Amino acid sequence: MNTSSGAGIIGIKGSPAYTAAKHGVIGLTKAAALDYAAQNIRVNAVCPGYIETPMMDRFTGGTAEGRAKVVSEEPIGRMGRAEEIAEAVLWLCSDAASFTVGHALIVDGGQTVQ
Repeated sequence: MNTSSGAGIIGIKGSPAYTAAKHGVIGLTKAAALDYAAQNIRVNAVCPGYIETPMMDRFTGGTAEGRAKVVSEEPIGRMGRAEEIAEAVLWLCSDAASFTVGHALIVDGGQTVQ
């Protein structure tokens, strides 16, 4: 299981290195998935959006205005919770996802759909 982000799916203005790194994680996921699929080893990635974490407090400056700007970019109208990402990871690791190989699962409240 790898962790990318929405930046692995779309470009992020002003963050070329971060965007390139997250795109690279998705490429690595796909290549590794092909290398190991025949051995029944599944490799996938999760791509979280804005998640309510201490890191997000640093990103928003810990201000109401900063949080409001982030939330305004989320079609769902809120940031995600860490538990929502954990549930996606658990699903990808479970037998329920046994036919899911090389996938980048976006869990971002619709941010990259825009």
